[in-house]
Amino acid sequence: MPISDLSELANELRKYIVDTLATHPGHLASSLGTVELCIALHYVFNTPDDKIIFDVGHQAYAHKILTGRRDLFPTIRTYGGISGFPKMDESEYDAFGTGHSSTSISAALGMATASKLQGNTQRQHIAVIGDGSMTGGEAFEALNNAGVSKANMLVILNDNGISIDKAVGGLSNYLVDITASPKYNKIKEHVWRKTGGDSGPTRGHNFISKTLSAFKSSLLASANLFESLGFRYFGPVDGHDVARLVEILSQLKNIGGPKLLHIVTTKGKGMAEAERNPITYHAPGRYDVETGLQLKGDTSHQPLKYQDVFGYTIIELAEKNPKIVGITPAMPTGCSLNMMMERMPDRAFDVGIAEQHAVTFAAGLAAQGMTPFCNIYSSFMQRAYDQVIHDVALQKLPVVLCLDRAGLVGEDGPTHHGAFDLAALRPIPNLTICAPMDEHELRNMMFTSQLDGMGPFVIRYPRGLSVHPDWRNDMQPLAVGKGRCLTEGVSVAILTIGHVGNEAAKAVALFAEKGRRVGHYDMRFVKPLDVELLNEVASRYDNIVTVEDGCIQGGFGSAVMETLQGKFSGRIVSLGIPDYFVKHGSVPLLMSHCGYDADSIVKTVDSLY
Repeated sequence: MPISDLSELANELRKYIVDTLATHPGHLASSLGTVELCIALHYVFNTPDDKIIFDVGHQAYAHKILTGRRDLFPTIRTYGGISGFPKMDESEYDAFGTGHSSTSISAALGMATASKLQGNTQRQHIAVIGDGSMTGGEAFEALNNAGVSKANMLVILNDNGISIDKAVGGLSNYLVDITASPKYNKIKEHVWRKTGGDSGPTRGHNFISKTLSAFKSSLLASANLFESLGFRYFGPVDGHDVARLVEILSQLKNIGGPKLLHIVTTKGKGMAEAERNPITYHAPGRYDVETGLQLKGDTSHQPLKYQDVFGYTIIELAEKNPKIVGITPAMPTGCSLNMMMERMPDRAFDVGIAEQHAVTFAAGLAAQGMTPFCNIYSSFMQRAYDQVIHDVALQKLPVVLCLDRAGLVGEDGPTHHGAFDLAALRPIPNLTICAPMDEHELRNMMFTSQLDGMGPFVIRYPRGLSVHPDWRNDMQPLAVGKGRCLTEGVSVAILTIGHVGNEAAKAVALFAEKGRRVGHYDMRFVKPLDVELLNEVASRYDNIVTVEDGCIQGGFGSAVMETLQGKFSGRIVSLGIPDYFVKHGSVPLLMSHCGYDADSIVKTVDSLY
């Protein structure tokens, strides 16, 4: 295809994405911003032999369509359809799976090193990283290593000033400075061309480049960070000028060593509503393809989302407790901490995509007498495991970790399911770990967690709607480590933790309609477990079924078995997420697939009679 036709291809590709996602929801704005880049990458590079790693994967929809998945694109994020993120076993063009951020440079460096060791000096390795992902610590670790590696790799920094929410921090401000001060980069590009840079560095180029470096700080507000780390820096470049991108990428193919191309794009490019409101249109759900306006049903009688209950409740608590502060690693809208950031901007902090830093930052606040509520998605908490152990639990600091999106999250799939937090955190000493069955319990747990003397406290809750339309209850302190009996029964007792207890309640109600009594106990706390209540259950029932929205191995069910070992002679059956990575699909379908929705609980209980 001639280069002159690529702009029209970009228009067609962008329209196809907009038309498809209107009825098949996915990550819209991020992928609209990278259409020209994806076209240029596949035009210039010899994929799949050349390796492209997208960080994070929700900017890769155009890449998927261009690499043989156009007809499958309407199945994106649906059960049995293609993934919303790059996935190695889905296509040979997906060089590396990326659902979490800040991993691409590390992976590209590993691939480049492997190619060199295998004698392949021609293969290209390209990491496409968003500016929000560049705030993650792993990205800086990889830059530090790659800059001195002489690896044949290219980092493309997609700078749109926003990740999911608006980008924050010193790096974001620095990129603005570079973009607003192009003098140095224009001079440098001119020197590069005049001294034969397109065909490789010459002696004259090396001399003048060193001279330019000496004057760099006077041309820019500060020295170029990336060049200081050993990268050759190019840009900023208009990321929507596809012909220019093709020209530059073709030149960079012939330059060895680590390089960084800084492109400036517009998130939501080509769709007016998405450009005006890129936060909402990051993943807008269904919308009218003509107007771009979201299609929303009547939600006036629905319960609030758990995340919104958290957002309102932390403000309510903080208004009465001046020690409370809120922290999130780049997800203020997703976890609803944005409410506190608007109401109390000095007491709510978005620290960027930096979970490790978020937890230790919270620990530092707690060490000086504050009560930090650190809200992190369950699957992202995996990235801060050492900090929970070393900086919080070991020092018994009163940090409240609120794990949003715990359990199965649906269409985002295995990179985002909150499957492992209970099993991972349960062995850590000094932690209190709990999960609410509804929003009233969430509020009570948040109230309890900020009381004096509580120590490290973990509250996990799911994505999606809570239970009661009247969500605002008078908060009461809970007895730590104490569960509750919801229904007394005969022969079989169901023990649940968290929101999934509502599935068990449905099952118990179905049995009641048939005149059969099944016990149901909401344990509330995984750590410490209510041993007294467990002993009572063991003495009264012949069979126990545990239900959790987390991995079975090492989780809540395992805790019950460990506690009752040698005390209970009946059967214990554990339901939850099996020992494999669960695919993407709707939450009800996935729960049924995993065997712990209401119907599956009924079948399990029936099998015990």
